[in-house]
Amino acid sequence: MMKRFSFVAVLLASAAPGAALAQASVQDRAAEEDARDVNEILVTAQKIEQRAKDVPITISAVTGERIAELGVGDLDELSSYIPGLNIQEQSANNPGIVIRGITSDSGSSQQGPRVTLYYNGVDISRSRGSYQAIYDLERVEVIKGPQATLFGTASAVGAISLTSARPREGFSGALTGGYGNFDQTLLSGFVNAGSDVIAGRVAFEWKTRDGYVENLSARQDEDLYAQDQLGIRGSLRFTPDDALTVDLIGTFDRQRNGGTPFISRALPTSDGPGNPFGRANLDGSPLSAEVLGDDQLGLNREVYDVNVTASYDFADGWNFTTVNGYRQFDSREVFDADGSAAWYLEFAENAKGWQASHEGRFNYADPRWRASFGWNVFVEDNAQSVPFSSEEGTFIQCATGRIADLACIDAAGVVQAVDATRILSGGRLTEVPYSSVFENSGENDSYSMFADTTWIPVPALELTAGVRVLIEQRKSGYFARVPRPLLNPTATSLVPGQIDTGGQTFVAQQSYAAVLPRFNALFRVSDAVNLFATVSKGRRSPVVQLSAALTGGVPIANRQLVPEEIVWNYEAGVKGGIGPVSGSIGVYYQKYDGFQVSVQQGNGTSITQSAGSAGNLGVEGEVNLRAARWLNLFGNVGYIKGGIDKDNRFAPTFSGARFRLQPEWQAAAGFTLDAPLGNGMRVFATPSVTHRSRIYFELPNRIALSQGPVTLVNARAGVSFANDRFELAGFLRNASDEDYLLDAGNTGGAFSIPTFIPGEPRFYGAQLTARF
Repeated sequence: MMKRFSFVAVLLASAAPGAALAQASVQDRAAEEDARDVNEILVTAQKIEQRAKDVPITISAVTGERIAELGVGDLDELSSYIPGLNIQEQSANNPGIVIRGITSDSGSSQQGPRVTLYYNGVDISRSRGSYQAIYDLERVEVIKGPQATLFGTASAVGAISLTSARPREGFSGALTGGYGNFDQTLLSGFVNAGSDVIAGRVAFEWKTRDGYVENLSARQDEDLYAQDQLGIRGSLRFTPDDALTVDLIGTFDRQRNGGTPFISRALPTSDGPGNPFGRANLDGSPLSAEVLGDDQLGLNREVYDVNVTASYDFADGWNFTTVNGYRQFDSREVFDADGSAAWYLEFAENAKGWQASHEGRFNYADPRWRASFGWNVFVEDNAQSVPFSSEEGTFIQCATGRIADLACIDAAGVVQAVDATRILSGGRLTEVPYSSVFENSGENDSYSMFADTTWIPVPALELTAGVRVLIEQRKSGYFARVPRPLLNPTATSLVPGQIDTGGQTFVAQQSYAAVLPRFNALFRVSDAVNLFATVSKGRRSPVVQLSAALTGGVPIANRQLVPEEIVWNYEAGVKGGIGPVSGSIGVYYQKYDGFQVSVQQGNGTSITQSAGSAGNLGVEGEVNLRAARWLNLFGNVGYIKGGIDKDNRFAPTFSGARFRLQPEWQAAAGFTLDAPLGNGMRVFATPSVTHRSRIYFELPNRIALSQGPVTLVNARAGVSFANDRFELAGFLRNASDEDYLLDAGNTGGAFSIPTFIPGEPRFYGAQLTARF
């Protein structure tokens, strides 16, 4: 089925963008072309509507139309076109969001994020609940640098704001369908109806795909990295008069995705030596349904989200806005951490939680002053449970090689370690299943007040100062059930370092306070060119880290308070355009104290610790050239030089290490052609190339756990007819079918057998859109 068509393909990986594109009528197209420059996009990064070039911070903004032109279907694909942003989607349960080289991807309920992900104005940053499909969006804003007064305390290094398309007056709709290689299918669209008083909108996206890594296991029903994702969003807008607007938005997201291809290079398959770009043999656990919760590798995830926003202009120059949200997620991912056919390191992660938030903000504006002040309450309750399944003899042999001349897995891919239990028990036993589980939980409440004031002494100059005052209450819990192994009863656990809590759930809590300021200046050189400078302070919350320890053979709570991570950010730049050329360039420097790192332990867990001081120096630039009304050339580049400070006495193991998932260079370039053919037809195309230099996947850095430079060629092109009522488009991603790694190390790395995840191969397809 994978090569059923040579060009007819993915109608689907860009179906959501197709729906976004459908919003553009023929009459709107000329205006949209004039606003193609990112600096002309209207954004709300400072909680008021402004042109991007008038915002005195580094911001990249992408409209729904632009997402469609690029032919991308997920945030990780979009990040390749935004300098300073790198999103690694290991799975929808485990996205790694990297802004300026700083990663936020921990699944621990006890740890806070570094990057704020906002969905319609509400913080959804908790890692296991943060994945959000990008169908039917109005725009995506990536705001770089600490933005505590604007986007809360989790925005230690920046924020990503997703804004969905709102209901509007009139009746309209679109339907997109498609097919691609690997049996990709996609169905997406929207229906909008209403008056100037009340309007509603329903949008959806459903996309499926066969796995692109073949799995040799007879126990598993589908190949690895298969995809089945459904998103549905309903929106209602009530505007009884010009002063009041109320939005109610409900979203449901569901994933039923295939297993993540954690592939070992050290343990062979029947094809020969382990190869992350070949076929895998991930067999999972024979007791997977009973112990791990599902007999198949893969992800089962559901997210429910409700948002109520109201904006009221109650006096001349005054506005009050309240944003309220509730989000609940329930996610279970079963994975084979050893990357082989052996019943060795079989895990699941069950993450669930909810969060609720309320924000009230007053805004004031006149020709000389802009000001905002308000409050925020954020409450979350999360839990992460990690069950483990193995066979004792197989584990002992694969981990220690105790029995001479007995391989874990031989060169032919046969699991020899299955004989270890019989040998170690003197023939009395042939198989000893083993299971354990550890759970961490976090109840994190934050209460804050904030204020921002902008003084405009003359029209050419704006000076801004802001502050957020924060109080946090963090409560952590820990439980573990770790039985003694039958084949080694003197040991407290099969996995060294795992400690049973004796049926107890340990609890620890702590309160914290912080003051987070920002200062900005904007100088208008002309109507077309602005200079800006900013100084801001960011903070990653302290960690109330809780596990278990043994004292005299008795389990006790092991509480470690990891100090807060503080960053000061300094940047300056220029935005604007001259004639057909427009763009921006910025330079920044960031200094970290108490830089927090996540370190894999030898028992399948990770802990957070401080690596001392770190620094980051970087440059980001974006440029657009309007060569003709029908042709636009674009390019961007980001350079980052930084990492943990050398001669670091506080944490010498990490001294001089580059931040994980941080390329020194990141760039993208291409052009967009959009030309009329006559008779209501037009032709369009956006070929592009993206480049990323070497990244390291772990700390400390190791070349064996890194990926060298990667350059990918992508394209989307097609024809529109009947005055944009119908559109036929094809797309191509990773045109050269380049092999590259998405990740390396992972849980297997904690047991000295790192696993490797291959990136996406060549995808191609076609899509047909109808608009009404």
